[in-house]
Amino acid sequence: MPHNDMTLVYIGLAAMAAIFFFALGYFIRKIHAKSKVKNAEDKAKNMIEAAKDDADKLKHAAELEAKDLLLKMRTEFEKETKERRQELIVLEKRLIQKEENLDRKMDLLERKEKEIEKRQQFFGEKEKQLVAKEKEMDRLLQEEKDKLQNISGMTREEAKQLLLKKLEDEVKQEAAIMIKTTVDEAKEKADKEARKIIGLAIQRCAADHAVETTVSVVNLPSDEMKGRIIGREGRNIRALEIATGIDVIIDDTPEAVILSGFDPLKREIAKISLERLLQDGRIHPGRIEEIVEKVKKEMETTIREVGEKALFDTGLHGLHPEIVKLLGRLKYRTSYGQNVLQHSEEVAHLMGVMASELKLDFNLAKRIGLLHDIGKAVSHEVEGTHSKLGADLARKYGESENICHAIEAHHQDIEPKTLLAVLAQAADAISASRPGARRETLETYVKRLEKLESIADSFKGVAKAYAIQAGREIRVMVQPDKINDAQAAVLARDITKKIEEGLEYPGQIKVTVIRETRAVEYAK
Repeated sequence: MPHNDMTLVYIGLAAMAAIFFFALGYFIRKIHAKSKVKNAEDKAKNMIEAAKDDADKLKHAAELEAKDLLLKMRTEFEKETKERRQELIVLEKRLIQKEENLDRKMDLLERKEKEIEKRQQFFGEKEKQLVAKEKEMDRLLQEEKDKLQNISGMTREEAKQLLLKKLEDEVKQEAAIMIKTTVDEAKEKADKEARKIIGLAIQRCAADHAVETTVSVVNLPSDEMKGRIIGREGRNIRALEIATGIDVIIDDTPEAVILSGFDPLKREIAKISLERLLQDGRIHPGRIEEIVEKVKKEMETTIREVGEKALFDTGLHGLHPEIVKLLGRLKYRTSYGQNVLQHSEEVAHLMGVMASELKLDFNLAKRIGLLHDIGKAVSHEVEGTHSKLGADLARKYGESENICHAIEAHHQDIEPKTLLAVLAQAADAISASRPGARRETLETYVKRLEKLESIADSFKGVAKAYAIQAGREIRVMVQPDKINDAQAAVLARDITKKIEEGLEYPGQIKVTVIRETRAVEYAK
């Protein structure tokens, strides 16, 4: 067989084999696809049956759940209905009770109305009887008035005036008691705040010169003496303060007592008196008054000696004894914090030096300088400027007219007519204006305290008045036979009003009225 023919045969066989295998594969795939379809149908059928079973189960479960829910809702509804029914029953019982109570109240009101009608009738009859009795009483009262008028010999108007006067006195008495009670309550309420305010003011404004010019310290042998100075219920310290007019301060300072007051002379008397009482050991009100009076007399001698020393220091002589005493009193006076006696001696020396330079009378100039402020010794006792008072005193005790004129003109109260009067102005200004000589506030402060005492002294029944506590308080001693306790409260109020009207002052001033009755007998 030729080679080409064999090739064709192989190709044909190959093609037939391919066709055969293709057909075989086709039939195999067809059979396999039918098998898959059948399996899928079986699976779908099984799934449908399973779904139907599940749906039946779910439906059954839903039916059971719906039955349970319905049963539960029915149970709750029945429970709620039962509760509401119980509440309605309770409300119904309450309403029935209220109706019963209202019925009872209505019955009670009806009975009371009947009783009121009966009482009205009864009181109507009583009222008629009372009107008749009142007319009878008026008639009898008029007869009694006529009889009393005939017996007393007073007219009705006079008796009325007498009765009104008595009622006025009683009302004043009650008003005084009420005022005192009200003021005490106000002070008690304000005490805490007042202490705070005063403490803060002292802390911020206290200066050294206040201690130097208004306070003295008395040393004690021991702290036990403080109790003896105070005395039972404070009677010793109160007697000392009344006798001297100085505030005695006993605090925690060891072995020391502080005496406070604006008047140096009173403070010195109090200091010497207390020192003598401590030496004597007998401390009681009677002894205190005795010692204070004795020290006051001795101070007259001390004052005269101080005046004589001032004359000796300035080289002057021939002054009237009363002028010498007035010079000694200047030691216990200050002007703007400057001691007046030291200032006067300084002015005398300055005038002497200037007079020598100007070829003027040396002794006359020194005499003017020493006496230029002599009026300050009595300026707190007599009305007028100290320059005018000083000139009057100089004339009274025989000084020349040149001296009197210079004294009166040294503050330009009048026009200076002599060169010595001009020198007095210059020397006074030099002494006062040197650094550290004066403080600007003390003079006004002292005048205010003097004015404070004079206001209290102007009232009737006042025996003594002392300004203490740096002018924060004034103590007024009254005559017990002229002022009673109730009138003392009114007097304190009146003094307060007059201080408010006639005096300018910082903060507040406490007015204390003291009424004390003493009975003294002597055993023989």
